[in-house]
Amino acid sequence: MIARTLPVIDRDNEAYWTWGRDGKLAIHRCGDCDYFVHPPVPFCPRCEGRNVAPRAVSGRGRVVTFTVNHKAWVPGLRVPYILALVAIEEQDDVRLACNIVDCHAGEVTFGMAVEVLFEQAEDLWAPLFRPVQS
Repeated sequence: MIARTLPVIDRDNEAYWTWGRDGKLAIHRCGDCDYFVHPPVPFCPRCEGRNVAPRAVSGRGRVVTFTVNHKAWVPGLRVPYILALVAIEEQDDVRLACNIVDCHAGEVTFGMAVEVLFEQAEDLWAPLFRPVQS
């Protein structure tokens, strides 16, 4: 398990941090115009509608950018580790800040296809991404 500071949970972000228990990545989506909204908020920035609720997405995406970190900022953090922005398959402008796992730092590339997996931390499930498994 990666050492991490846990987020404060509220009604808007609860699904994002808890649906991983069931293997689902939850992203808010507008019921009026179908636009995905992340970070999760109770309104749609595209149509200004209030019909926004969490929906399960495929959990697939691509690496938009990344950095390899070699400093353990907290005790117990193994280095190197990879921080990335992943665009979800359903909507390219939804970018998730996450860790890339299950591959060596030198193997990560821009545009690499990835899939979600979850790491439990207390009663939350942090979305992480790994290279797509064939």
